[in-house]
Amino acid sequence: MRALFAAALIGPLVIGGAHAQELTGTLKKIKDSKTVTLGYRESSIPFSYLNRPGDPIGYSIDLCNAVVDETSKEIGGVETTVKYKKVTAETRIPAVRSGEIDLECGSTTANFERKKEVAFSPIFFVAGTKLLVPRSSGISSYRDLRDKTVVVTAGTTNEAAVRSISGKQHLGIKFLVGADHAESFAMLKEGKADAFATDDVLLYGLVAQHKAQKDYQVVGEFLSYDPYGIMFRKGDAQFAEVVKRAFHDLAEDGEIERQYKRWFLQRLPGGQSLDLPMSPQLETLIRVMAAKPE
Repeated sequence: MRALFAAALIGPLVIGGAHAQELTGTLKKIKDSKTVTLGYRESSIPFSYLNRPGDPIGYSIDLCNAVVDETSKEIGGVETTVKYKKVTAETRIPAVRSGEIDLECGSTTANFERKKEVAFSPIFFVAGTKLLVPRSSGISSYRDLRDKTVVVTAGTTNEAAVRSISGKQHLGIKFLVGADHAESFAMLKEGKADAFATDDVLLYGLVAQHKAQKDYQVVGEFLSYDPYGIMFRKGDAQFAEVVKRAFHDLAEDGEIERQYKRWFLQRLPGGQSLDLPMSPQLETLIRVMAAKPE
């Protein structure tokens, strides 16, 4: 009787910081199903893309798997199966909101409008909109796009950035929309567009993947500021804490920097290399991420 009374005072059994009987949202979903579903992109190099055998790999994929490891600890070491689900720029947010995927592991800008619909991890990369053009085009800036055609990828923030500048500068830019980055790049290669506008790091990745450095170049000023985060469902406090803790640990022990070097400074599995040093902005964000809460 005394043992039962003591147990009542102590409360529910705690597993990994979450009450076992009180798991909610994504943690409960994962524990009950013993499955976590990661959304991946097919051509967001080097964040999330397919290798030659067709498996999702990349910087974002590795960070997502670190969150999966932390989640497994949080639900008491329950063995979970990782499933992958392809998403595009247009389908990624609906897939998160509907529960079709638990984490979106891609190259998604964590902006104010999107935060109304989904939640984001701490920032793990900072990019910005630039232009990819043929070296023979004579285009070196958005100022050279008057009455020209620009291709953008559906569902990205880049289209809004270029449309805004076109309107303000009265450039009369015409737009084409690709279903994904690979299709947008194909439109540029086929001569259907004069420039491809998206995040600079994705442009460098596409050029490296296609070994097209001799024919194409990334040009111009930054037309937007795009901090990347991993998406998950909004209003899920338990899972948000797990995601935050996973990123803190990645930053504190230097793992996130090691992953950065692997994907941005060393040769990728396909043999290409981006040779893109970490920006001062990201270095600062990682230092803040590693700091212990006061």
